[in-house]
Amino acid sequence: MAHTQTTAPRKRASIGDWPLIALLNPREHTPWVILAVLTGIVAGSLGMQWLGWPFWSAVAAVIVFMLVPSIAKWRSDQQKYGEAVMGVSFLLVTQGFHTIEHLAQWVQYHILSWDKRAAVGLLSPANSEWVHFVWNSIVLVVVALLIWRGMRNVWAWLLLLWAMAHTAEHTYMFVRYLQVLDNLQALGITDVTAQGMPGFFGRDGWLARNAELCGPLLASFPGLATANRIDVHFWWNAGEAALLGLAAHRFLSLALKPVGGSVGTAATSSTSLSEKDSL
Repeated sequence: MAHTQTTAPRKRASIGDWPLIALLNPREHTPWVILAVLTGIVAGSLGMQWLGWPFWSAVAAVIVFMLVPSIAKWRSDQQKYGEAVMGVSFLLVTQGFHTIEHLAQWVQYHILSWDKRAAVGLLSPANSEWVHFVWNSIVLVVVALLIWRGMRNVWAWLLLLWAMAHTAEHTYMFVRYLQVLDNLQALGITDVTAQGMPGFFGRDGWLARNAELCGPLLASFPGLATANRIDVHFWWNAGEAALLGLAAHRFLSLALKPVGGSVGTAATSSTSLSEKDSL
C-alpha cells in the first residue's frame, strides 16, 4: 500500500505584537550594523582630527558605512515579508533620520540658542532647498506606491494628504529660491544665497503676506503665520513621522498577522487585506 506523505501547512511569517519595533530590528544584521556605526565614528573622528573635516563629514561617514548593512536588511525584509513591507522599512528609517535632522535643528536653535544660520542640523550641506524638495518628492512617491501596494488605512490616507501638502510647500519654496537666485544673478550678485526663505506658512510666508485673500485673522494666526522656518518644518516632519508610524503599525499588524496557519506571504496578504480593510 502506497504511503501518502502529508506536509504540515506553513505559517506566514509573523512580525509580533509590536510590528514597528520588530521590523526595525536589524536581526541577523545587528553585528554588521554595530560594526558599521563604530567604523563610521572612528573614520569620522580621525578625519576631523587629522584632516580637518567639519562635523557633518563625520556624520556623513557614519551614514555611508551604514548603507551596506541597511541595504542588506531591506533586502532581507523583501525576501521575508514582501516588497510593500520592505518599502515601509525603508521609509521608516530614512524619514526617521530626516525627522531627527529637523529635531537637531530645533534643539540647536531653541535649546542651545544658536543663530539660525548655525542651526542647520547634523548634516548641514543637506539643509538646502533642492535637497528638501527632492527628498519630500521621493517620500510622496513612496507613500503613494505603498498605498497602491496595499497600505490602505485611514492613517495612510492622512499621511498621503500630509505628504502632498508638505511637498507642495517645498515646491513653492524651491520655485521661489530659483526665482530669487535668477534675479540676484541678473544683478551680478553671486555671493549671496537665496536659502532659508519662508514657504506657505510661518513668518513672512505666503499666508502672512496675503491678508486680503486669506483674511486678517488667518494671516496673523499664531504659529501658522508667525512661526519661524525652523519651527514650521520641525512640525511638518514631526506630523509626517507620526502619521507614518500609525499607518505602518496598522498595515503591519494586519498584513503580517498569521491567519490559521494558512499558506501565504506578506506581499499577497497585504493586497487582499487592503481590499477588505479601509480603517
